[in-house]
Amino acid sequence: MHSQLTPGGGARTPVTVRTFTQRFSSTRRGARLARYLALQQLDVWGFPYGGEVSEAVALIVGELAANAATHGRVPGRDFELRLMRMPGSARPGTLRIEVADTRTEKRPPDPGTCAPPPPDSETGRGLLLVAALATRWAVLDRVPVGKVVRAELDL
Repeated sequence: MHSQLTPGGGARTPVTVRTFTQRFSSTRRGARLARYLALQQLDVWGFPYGGEVSEAVALIVGELAANAATHGRVPGRDFELRLMRMPGSARPGTLRIEVADTRTEKRPPDPGTCAPPPPDSETGRGLLLVAALATRWAVLDRVPVGKVVRAELDL
């Protein structure tokens, strides 16, 4: 918990940010495990299996983890999943999903630039799904190397 000061100098209510972070092997098995553990953590935080939030997060984590394991894979390197539940003052808060990998030369398209694939294509719809489910999403540089794909859901 962090105590914050208001501009007038008085203390505000403490803010608790819940965080779950785990590294996974850059494999299809690692991507499945990331999805499973994300849903388990959400259940602990009060978002039950099969609920609206849980279902959206399952799809987002599944897609981002699969992308990290497939397109972001660097031999010998893992990818990382981070979930953050941040309370809000006027709304119930935000759930942030971050998937980081160490590949820098291959980046997904930025939000707003994803084009649907041809109708007969078997791939290329994942980030469109993320864009449809997330309140907002972005592709960020990861220091010292790699990238982070972040998706947020307003709760």
